[in-house]
Amino acid sequence: MNDYQLIVIGAGPGGYTAALRAARLGLKTAVVESREAGGTCLNRGCVPTKTLLHASEVYHNAKNGAAIGIHTEDIRPDVEEIFAYKRRISQTLSAGVESLLKGAKVPLLRGTAQITAPHTVVVTAADGSKTTYTSDSILAATGSVPARPPIPGLDLPGVMTSDELLEGADHLYRSIVIIGGGVIGVEFATFYAELGCEVTIIEGLDRLMPTLDRELGQNLAMILKKQNVKVFTGSMVQNVERGEDGLTVNFTAKGTASAVTGEVVLCAIGRRPYCEGLFAEGLVPRMNGRSLWVDENYQTSIPGVYAIGDVSARIQLAHMAAAQGTACVEALAGVENHVDMNVVPSCIYCRPEIAVVGMTDAEAKAAGIPAKVGKCVMGGNARTLIADPGRSFMKIVAHAETGELLGAHLMCPSSTDMISQISEAMANHMTAEQLLLAMRPHPTFEEALTEALTDLMNKLAK
Repeated sequence: MNDYQLIVIGAGPGGYTAALRAARLGLKTAVVESREAGGTCLNRGCVPTKTLLHASEVYHNAKNGAAIGIHTEDIRPDVEEIFAYKRRISQTLSAGVESLLKGAKVPLLRGTAQITAPHTVVVTAADGSKTTYTSDSILAATGSVPARPPIPGLDLPGVMTSDELLEGADHLYRSIVIIGGGVIGVEFATFYAELGCEVTIIEGLDRLMPTLDRELGQNLAMILKKQNVKVFTGSMVQNVERGEDGLTVNFTAKGTASAVTGEVVLCAIGRRPYCEGLFAEGLVPRMNGRSLWVDENYQTSIPGVYAIGDVSARIQLAHMAAAQGTACVEALAGVENHVDMNVVPSCIYCRPEIAVVGMTDAEAKAAGIPAKVGKCVMGGNARTLIADPGRSFMKIVAHAETGELLGAHLMCPSSTDMISQISEAMANHMTAEQLLLAMRPHPTFEEALTEALTDLMNKLAK
């Protein structure tokens, strides 16, 4: 008999969620983790980034309160205290994960795990001691790490990934150059810009947030520029050099050589799956590019070894990892899972927030699906006028013939909370007409959804 029925490698959102669900289903389960419980999301990703953004928003709003009769000219950002606040939040949540595992009687095995055979895991502790465990099934949830492209100079002191930047500093940087205009790049740009730092973003593609609806990236660039953020799109970084005034990033924009200098540089071009050292020599899993290949049941090419989350998934999101972890262990326990894995909301915490789910109209067209778009620009929305977050809007995409919702693209305050109702509607194959049956309260940002749906219905009727 094996030591466990399931060993989960990694205590991030995918791993600890899977372990807790497995324990509730009666599987004898253990989790292996070499760092803090909660993984990247709680300690080096989603949660600490949003904590910093909350702090910078509070400072920014207070600093700019004169328009509503609040004068706070003497306020200064305390960067050390902001990062201390970030650490307290992460530590509280990490301790909470440990308590949940303890309450579910799931041992947290401290150390680095290596799969040495289909049903065997060796855990190496910090002191170098090794312990071998056997398990009916093994679930890899080892996540991802920041990617560093082979650009000369990215190894210079002062060039950081999000991991290093989130460790904090003893002062506010006077300037920062961010390579990459995706989620990580624009969220850090928002944080530092709100604190008064000089910020530059360099993005290789033709717009910020290039994987999202085109208007979202274009609108975001206009808003950031109004906040004195320099934005260069269609620009390719050549190298980074150390100079007298800081770090100089040399790049080409539309064939023209350019350069920008900052005190520090953030490399924010995305993340790559992490599975280095996970498998012993001679035990070689099938790969899908840099990711572990898995079948429809999340099983790798090695029998009894499964993988979920960033290490194997096409979409690298914490809630995707958690949903996959739950689905995987439920399948192992013979329980049917009903979560629609094709409806995946995504949130970006810039100002105003961005939240999306499903297809854009361009993607629908490329897939040969007839689609219509309803839109509401929120200049007349009472809450938007009060908050003054910058140009805000909602776009809803539906099948032109059936009216079934295909996607939503929101850029407005609280959009990250509102997107779930649209995800729920899509998972249940609802139409725009059905979503209009709900009464939405006044005054709320959400009222704009009714206007966008009404606009959509008018276009569907033509």
